[in-house]
Formats: sequence, C-alpha cells, structure tokens
Amino acid sequence: MLKLADCETDEKYGTFPSKRTMEQMLACSIVIIDKPQGPTSHEVSAIVKRLLHAQKSGHAGTLDPQVSGVLVVGINRATPMLHYLSGSRKDYVCLMRFKKLHGEEYIKSLLASFVGEITQTPPKLSAVRKVARKRNIYYIDVHQIKGTDVLFSVGCEAGTYIRTLCSDVGKKCGGANMLELRRGEVGTIQEEMAVNLQRLSDAAWLHWNRHEEAALRSLLKSPEELITLPKMFIKDSAIEAVCAGAPLSIKGICSLDEKIKKGTQFAAFSQKGELVAICDSLEDATAIAGMRQGLAGRPVRVCMQRGTYPKGWATR
Repeated sequence: MLKLADCETDEKYGTFPSKRTMEQMLACSIVIIDKPQGPTSHEVSAIVKRLLHAQKSGHAGTLDPQVSGVLVVGINRATPMLHYLSGSRKDYVCLMRFKKLHGEEYIKSLLASFVGEITQTPPKLSAVRKVARKRNIYYIDVHQIKGTDVLFSVGCEAGTYIRTLCSDVGKKCGGANMLELRRGEVGTIQEEMAVNLQRLSDAAWLHWNRHEEAALRSLLKSPEELITLPKMFIKDSAIEAVCAGAPLSIKGICSLDEKIKKGTQFAAFSQKGELVAICDSLEDATAIAGMRQGLAGRPVRVCMQRGTYPKGWATR
C-alpha cells in the first residue's frame, strides 16, 4: 500500500464490519448457496429473499436448473454490488459422454486443444443474443475416463457455456454431450464457503423465532469480505461527498493499492474497512501518490448509504 496521509477515524460515525448488528447485516449481505439440481437460480434467489425477509435479492452467474454448485446471492443493498464481487473466473467439474469410444491420450489431447481463447455461440435456450463471442479456457484437467464417460474440471472466463464446450468437443470426434455439471468456484469464492438451503432455513428460523443470531450471522458475508478489486482507503471527511456521487479528491486519500491503474476500477474503503464505492481510476497509483491536488477517481457504484458520515466539505 502507498501511504499518502496519516488518518484517524471518528468512532461516532460508521461501523467496523465485524461489529455490525444483525439488522445492519441483513440490510446488505451476501449468501453463498450450494445450489441443488432442480430449481432455477431465480427460484433459489427468491427462497433466500423469503427466508431472510429481504426486500430485494439477486444472484451472480446463472446456473441452469440441472446444474449444482456455488451460487452467489445478494440481499437488499448488496444486490447491485454482485457484479463487482463475483470475479471473472468460474471453475466447474463436468461429466461428459462421447458417442464413440476413444483412447485416453486422444481424449486428453483433444480437451487440451480447447485451452486458451475459444469462440462460442450461446445455446438456443440461453436468454442472451446468439452471437459468437470469444472466451478464455484457463485449464482442463481430466480426472477419470470410464467407457465413453469423461470426468474433468475446467477453469474458464465468466460467460463460458460448458454445455456448448462439450458440444464443440464432440464436433471434432463424432459427438459428445454434457451429462452433469457442478460449479466449484466463482472468482475467489470456493465451494467450501457455500451452504445448502436447509442450513440457511434452519439458521433463519432460529433468528426469527428464537432470537438466536449466531447461526445466521455465520452464514452472512459482508461485501467487504468478498471484494477483489484493488483498494483505496479514504478520509472520513471525503466519504459523504463520494456517496453523493462527487469525484474523489487526492486530498481525501489515506492510502492506496499499488496495483491501481488508470482506466481500471478500485474499491474505496473507509478507515474502518467499510466499502464506500466502486470507482473508475483517473490515474495510476504511482501518479496519484505524487500528486498534491486533483482527482483520483469517479464513483460508478455507491455502496454506502448517504448520511453514514458527516459532510466533510461543510466543516472545512
């Protein structure tokens, strides 16, 4: 981190994420669900909304009904933040069936030929436009081959259709189709972090009926825990202006990540570790560190509610 100023935070305003009340957590949290086969992603999101008495819910990265695994669900104010939390990489375990028998080495070589940049057209049942688009396959590891069935894991860019990948593989060898699919990772969010709907239901029941919040609290993730963007920590006096949509001034910065580059996005945090906003960077980190005045970034998604911190510009 590059330090620009010595900063202190006023305990009267804001809240350290670890000290948030259950009410505050339910107003802005992420739930990582282990989606079962059967329901749609929208149905799972609606179940989470109902269990947590939320006004709004949404999910990142739709899974087809027959696909299981990691589904990131946001509730209330965390819902519009999902785009910035889930990351661009997805990891799956897939069971594919060939229409013909093939040798092990041939199968491994064939799948390896799909690693790298590929071109895909979304399947007919997809809701997006059926336009060919480029996607990256980061790796394909074959775990088991039994007859015409192949079990493999694949890491890929968001927006990659594994069903289409299996179909494209089949076009080179006489046909293949996807039998089963499970998503194990979404960006930095791993399968071990996910909970099933029954466990969430039990924890929610304890909270709403017994006022026992420990179980539910352990299942709710704050956006701060999951954000992967480079970070910039700002002064208490700069927060309300950013929440109002104003550009972030150099004078409002305490410290920043060296990885911040001009034209990319960063996450602006309070000194207490609260996520304030997602911003477009106007300069590289090194350039910002050498500036005495000017603008460092513009908010594109405000995450903190206005009024959490006082108007710093009114007290100067």
